[in-house]
This record gives sequence, C-alpha cells and structure tokens, in this order.
Amino acid sequence: MRGYIGNTDYDWYSYLSSLPDIDEVNFWQPSASSGFRGEPGTPFFFRLKSPYNAIAGFGYVASYSRLPAWLAWEAFGPKNGARSLPEVRERIERYRRRNAVTLREGDYEIGCIMVTTPTFFPPGSWVREPRGWQPNIVRGRYEDIVHGEGLRIFAECLERAAGLGANQPAEAYLAAESALRYGKPIEIRPRLGQGTFRVAVLDAYDRACAITGEHSLPVLEAAHVKPFASGGEHALSNGIALRSDIHRLFDLGYVTVTPDYGFKVSEALRDDYQNGRTYYDMQNRQLLHLPAERLRPKQELLAWHGETVFRR
Repeated sequence: MRGYIGNTDYDWYSYLSSLPDIDEVNFWQPSASSGFRGEPGTPFFFRLKSPYNAIAGFGYVASYSRLPAWLAWEAFGPKNGARSLPEVRERIERYRRRNAVTLREGDYEIGCIMVTTPTFFPPGSWVREPRGWQPNIVRGRYEDIVHGEGLRIFAECLERAAGLGANQPAEAYLAAESALRYGKPIEIRPRLGQGTFRVAVLDAYDRACAITGEHSLPVLEAAHVKPFASGGEHALSNGIALRSDIHRLFDLGYVTVTPDYGFKVSEALRDDYQNGRTYYDMQNRQLLHLPAERLRPKQELLAWHGETVFRR
C-alpha cells in the first residue's frame, strides 16, 4: 500500500487550516500536463516546502481530474486554499510563468487532486518528513506506508488526528494497525464531498448531459437523484449529469428518469406554465448518454424519485 507526499505552500495550508469543518480540498497543480495516478483511497500527505520541511496534514485521494480554473473554483470555492477565483488564478499563473508554461488566451486547465477527509495539524504538531527527502523533488513522491518511514508518517498522522478529535475513516486506523501487525494493506474507501461529487459525475458521463448529449461544460451540472437533504449520498450511484434547465426541472419533479433509463415529463409542466414544448419533444426518450453500468444511478433511487418527487 502506498501513500503520496505532495509538496505544497504554507499559504495554502494556512488558509485551509483556518476553515472550520471542511470535508474535502482541491490540491491543484498549475498545469494538467503531468497528471496523477493515485488510486481512490490513497493516503495523501501535505508536505510544506522549505523552510518548513514538514508534513502539516493529510487526507485521502477521492479523484483526479483536469478542470478549467473557473470550474475548479465553482466546485470547491475556498477549499482551493484561496479566498477568491482571482487569487487562485494569480497563484496558478505565478507558477506557470515560473515553469515556463504558456499562458494562452481564454481559460486553461489545471490538475485537480481531490482529497477527502482532510486534517491539518497546528504548528508544533507537524510530522517530520521522511529521512533522506531530496530537496529537488518538485511535486512529490509515492511512499510505502506499510513499512519504514512511510508507516511512521501514516501512524503519526493518525495519532495527531485522533488527538485533535478529527473525523477520520475507521478503516484508516485498521489499515495502520494491519500494517504494523501483519504488513498487509486494507482498502480505504474515500467519502466524497459536494465538489468531488460534481466533478466525478461529470467525468463519468464524459461531460455530457445524459438526456440531450449537450457537451457545453458551463451548462452541465451533477444532479442528485435523491437529494442530500433527504438522505441521499454524494455518490456516483446517486448522481446523473444534466443540463442546468433539466436539472432544475428534475429537482422540482417536472421531469424524471425511469429505472429503465427513459425520460419522462410530467403533465404538470404544461398545466402550470402552459408550455414545455422543448421537453415534451423528448418524452419517453431513452437517455442518449450513459456511463458504464457500475457508474450509473441505482435503479431503486430512480424509482424513489419517480414515486416521491415526480409530479403525477
């Protein structure tokens, strides 16, 4: 089992550690060219660059995506480690100039490592970086967390988190205990936050509306089949990518998606607004765009929406 130690700036850490009760953060990269291959559930350690040279927090990889900067801000807001989109852009562009990355006109993509269940340690409680860490490591590196220095770091981070009363996944402690006793890994399943849910759903649908096939990213949204306020989860099995107008109608019960992935429009739309021609033309259409079966919304959740939310 491996973790990843990512280099970050003190400003990013300092701002995020001042926010209460954050469930996810966007560990962004100024360029999306290099990508990131960490699997969901990979422990991710926030290492402060020189002159601090210490690990100031950690979380778990939920997902990775290449996003335009505006969407990263819309999805995560201050959880990007900044107070505003202009501040995020200023930091991104500073790094891009330093690394001789072309600043083209229009929007640009950045790499987004979405990290869930983050815990930040106050100064004085930071964890010592791995012995032999090389100062020429720019982005970060993977670390074996079943043995040696990696296991020490993981165990100390969990210890610090427990001392702070942080809400860490129970399987994280089991993973560390299993590594200490048996040298075997245990899978850690990340909990998705709202921002990660949005990005993960759009990526699962190849950034296209499930009903219309529309690919214009600014009008695409991730809909909860069962609202979070009603007990629905931030999970792919509870999500569907919809154009913004259809999402609004879906939430209000004027349209639904049937368990066999058909599109249904309520007569109430015509009765209430004497229109809806655009949507009635799609009545009973099978969804144009669906992801792999394991990424689709659960049929029982679609049935719940049809029975509970849809206006008959």
